[in-house]
Amino acid sequence: MHVVVGGASGFLGTALTTHLRARGHQVTRLVRSGGPGDDASLWDPYAGTVDQQLIDRADAVVNLTGAPISKWPRTARTKDEIRSSRLAATSTLAKAVAASSTPTVFISGSGMSWYGTDRGDEQLTEASSAGSGFLAEVSQAWEAAASPAVEAGARTCFVRTSLVLDKDGGVLKLMLPAWKLGGGAKLGSGRQYMSLISRHDWVRGIEFLLENDAASGPFNFAGPADATNAQYTEALGKAVHRPTFLAVPGFAVKAVLGGISDDLLGSLRVKPDALTAAGFTFADPDLRSVLDSALS
Repeated sequence: MHVVVGGASGFLGTALTTHLRARGHQVTRLVRSGGPGDDASLWDPYAGTVDQQLIDRADAVVNLTGAPISKWPRTARTKDEIRSSRLAATSTLAKAVAASSTPTVFISGSGMSWYGTDRGDEQLTEASSAGSGFLAEVSQAWEAAASPAVEAGARTCFVRTSLVLDKDGGVLKLMLPAWKLGGGAKLGSGRQYMSLISRHDWVRGIEFLLENDAASGPFNFAGPADATNAQYTEALGKAVHRPTFLAVPGFAVKAVLGGISDDLLGSLRVKPDALTAAGFTFADPDLRSVLDSALS
């Protein structure tokens, strides 16, 4: 397949591009600066410009573009950047896919925050109701921005990504130094659910959606096994051979991180029903295997 990737230089995009090329696919990266080449094409999502002929020739477009949500403090300017970066990129690519003379598959990024920040013990499937809060509203608007592609009849998949673990980036890279020094700690009560997936399985999941002609609609990218924050803290400590006796009270997390603390103390128990029903098999189905994969 010829796959066009927006956000190819990020934590997930880099791994996806490498994997697809290793599997024999042609990948063209969308870049905002530098000269175009055999594997890159210039675009400007804020201006709504992308090479239409490139999209016409592609078999699929994968959109992973978006400003990091972990930036703190989450000021009004930061919130606008988080929202506008996702909506501009998605709208630009969805319109180009819709205008394509050939049916182009559109894999559009989203997040588990579509369900909100705290749903307690509720098992969240793709059939669950939408949540509320800033990131929920962003995720819902993010998916809505793909409507031109959907309305044009393009096979469109929304990837509601949970926490992706790998030692080379994301939340695990931030946590590892403290854990290796024996500073691993559960947050708040520790009873809140953390939905996780290895980067290896995340990449395999995208490839599965690209190659599965029947796949469309939302897909939760989270492993099938449940894990609470306390269980994750203990498992990561064992994996790096360090104790995890510490606990950070919820009020302390809120005092230091303000509004972003809701993302850490909230509970999202996301289940990958659509992926498994479509026939996808996880290589890392439980917490231990996810951590083994992430740390290898």
